[in-house]
Amino acid sequence: MNLSISFYGVFITDSYYPVFRDNLFQFSYFIPIAKWFIVRLLHLTLFSVNNERQIMKLYYSAASCSLASNIALHEAGIAYELTKVDLQAHKTEGGADFYAIHDKGYVPYLVLDNGQGLSEGAAILQYIADQNPSSNLAPAAGTMERYRLQEWLTYINSEVHKPMGSMFNPKINAETKEQTIAAVGKKLDWLTKKLDGKHYLMGDTFTVADGYLFTVLNWGQWVGVDLAKWPVLAAFMARVSARPQVQEALKKVGLVK
Repeated sequence: MNLSISFYGVFITDSYYPVFRDNLFQFSYFIPIAKWFIVRLLHLTLFSVNNERQIMKLYYSAASCSLASNIALHEAGIAYELTKVDLQAHKTEGGADFYAIHDKGYVPYLVLDNGQGLSEGAAILQYIADQNPSSNLAPAAGTMERYRLQEWLTYINSEVHKPMGSMFNPKINAETKEQTIAAVGKKLDWLTKKLDGKHYLMGDTFTVADGYLFTVLNWGQWVGVDLAKWPVLAAFMARVSARPQVQEALKKVGLVK
């Protein structure tokens, strides 16, 4: 009778079994079997981990500040999917309660490939940049250049994003809006001086700060801030808009055809 025994996927016929049995624990037999077992175990472990990971998901609203994260993901070459959120109803395009997904209730919100969630634009932008250092979207962590990037992200957030965004409020009165436009104008004067003679905020290299500034300056067309008054900024906007990955990001959220 022919017998066959399986040892961790290796089949041993009856003709070799006595030899295998008598010599299994001898050094010359044990080492290759142990090596095979370890490799097999590692393979199964890595396969299991990889199966649990998913691509990133960005919750967004088309022309909101989440566009900066969308641009960064494209520039970094990271696979991701988009889920649109109605910020008035706080519902996703699939009808889910957005508060149940993200209790802050606003975008951007990035679900990472390991299932964790990350919010706040400046944090998301740096996280995305760090996933692909070769994209040069952010200087290396811990360097002075990285702190300069954070300086720009903070400035854009507090001095440009907030006042520009406030003018989307339908309840804002004419006097307040006029004052806000004047205040924004002073910030744009300062930005003009900083960008004059440079391609991007940090020199010749496009970073996540540029995508963020592009996003919030783009709101000018809807809130009454005409960038034609600041030719340096208008040129910056044209330069960023012409980037292939920025065009792809704009198309993906329906802002250009």
